[in-house]
Amino acid sequence: MVDRRSFGKIVGVGAAGASLTGWSDTGATADGAVGAPTGAASPTPSPGHASFGRLRRVEAGELSVGYAEAGPAHGPAVVLLHGWPYDIHSFVEVAPLLAARGHQVIVPYLRGHGTTRFRSARTFRNAQQSVIALDIIALMDALKIDKAVLAGFDWGARTADIIAVLRPERCRALVSVGGYLITDRERNKRPLPPKAEWAWWYQYYFATERGRLGLKENRADLARLVWTFNSPTWHYDDATFDRTAKAFDNPDYVAIVIHNYRWRLGLAQGDPRYDRLERQLAAGPVVAVPTVTLDGRKDPFTAAGDGSTYRDRFSGPYAHRTLADIGHNVPQEAPEAFARAVVEADGLAGS
Repeated sequence: MVDRRSFGKIVGVGAAGASLTGWSDTGATADGAVGAPTGAASPTPSPGHASFGRLRRVEAGELSVGYAEAGPAHGPAVVLLHGWPYDIHSFVEVAPLLAARGHQVIVPYLRGHGTTRFRSARTFRNAQQSVIALDIIALMDALKIDKAVLAGFDWGARTADIIAVLRPERCRALVSVGGYLITDRERNKRPLPPKAEWAWWYQYYFATERGRLGLKENRADLARLVWTFNSPTWHYDDATFDRTAKAFDNPDYVAIVIHNYRWRLGLAQGDPRYDRLERQLAAGPVVAVPTVTLDGRKDPFTAAGDGSTYRDRFSGPYAHRTLADIGHNVPQEAPEAFARAVVEADGLAGS
């Protein structure tokens, strides 16, 4: 079990912690933000051997949530949220950097991933956007965390964005890779340019029964293909991938992934209990909490314009960073840049 009072028990922390007092240049370019680092970035090689050690577990809402924890028990909280097809190890090098700065760091497996389990076999395996956000609020309640910096990418960024607008009193600050990712299903019906549609190929694959079976039977190979496409400059090794691929053995993994992507396209229904929340989210509410947005320039889903396409969705203290030579999995490809963004967002909240 990871001791929240000592981040040093995390395997591999020595390498990550060595540069804490003088973080290296992230290669970010700033858009109107003070203190922006400059220079060229290189993707951070991932050794694939770092570990969170034994995980913790807590009953929270519909789930028994598996999570990693680092840092002092009563430090200012940071909740780090992964995406698909990834897991908590996207943050295995970020967590000790933040723990060394005195943060209590919580890294949960999302529903359908890793050691997180549904508490009842009868519960609808629902993966609409609002319910995943409610999972994280329930986790914070269970851990008695009143407020936290929420930071994530992919599904995790969307989840953090949603909490920031639905429950801003629980979100001290926000770090969102890709900016504003809240889904409007009506808008989602409109076609994108062909190149953008091509990048989303698996979304349409999962809309079919063939795609569901393909995910079930080839989950690791499919994830590896997505990793390589999403992060063309990230040269991860087999150990790094295999460490995460274990999270896909969750018994609800296929059901959750399929429902998430079908729900976004309007091909699957959500839970009527959350209709009011989804209407609120579909209206595109503005994020008012202090925010740092990050884009990986090599991410195939990064919109052109260095964050300008979503700038008007953030009304509070704000900074943007674009990371050269970095793809979709920003925290794992550039852990110091991601940790720096968390510290910067926390600073914006304190200003």
